[in-house]
Amino acid sequence: MSTHTGPPPPARFVTADSPLGWWGVAATATGICWFGWGKDDVAVENQLRQPFPTAIRTAGDPPLREWFELLQRYLAGHGPWPKLPVDLPGTPFQRRVWRAVRTIPAGETRSYQQVAIAIGCPTAARAVARACATNPVAVVVPCHRVIGHDGQLRGYAGGLDRKRRLLQLEAHSPYRPRRPPVKPRPGPPARTDQ
Repeated sequence: MSTHTGPPPPARFVTADSPLGWWGVAATATGICWFGWGKDDVAVENQLRQPFPTAIRTAGDPPLREWFELLQRYLAGHGPWPKLPVDLPGTPFQRRVWRAVRTIPAGETRSYQQVAIAIGCPTAARAVARACATNPVAVVVPCHRVIGHDGQLRGYAGGLDRKRRLLQLEAHSPYRPRRPPVKPRPGPPARTDQ
């Protein structure tokens, strides 16, 4: 996960419609630096212009074209979740959270508390939720896989309906990583002296 400080690096972007709605992705030469949802192409671009006012729209120069195509296939349900390079600003804590979230397999969820424990900060569930809320690359850092401790969906930049639909897409995807079945462990030997 590349990071930078100071002004945002030059970015190129592309927008598209999908079964989940309009979305856009921006990237530097290092990796994805922004992903956002909107009601239409204009809304997505306006959202992007806040952190990246000089971003250049492109038909998809390499490597952005390849990353865009992988995301488009995933959002349409025709490909696996792509683990793409990212170029993100953020505090050391946010970056730890985002790295942990990227390890949650597609089709699975973790609670904010479980992520906090995974990064060694078991009392930081609210801070984990805040890091997820400020994630500038939704889907690429899949914060939609992080839910409340009670199993309920909590906030998502793209809206709770889209979060639910992303989780359903992953749960039913033929590209979802399958874990081998767990073999039952044999119990203690039966006592014969009774």
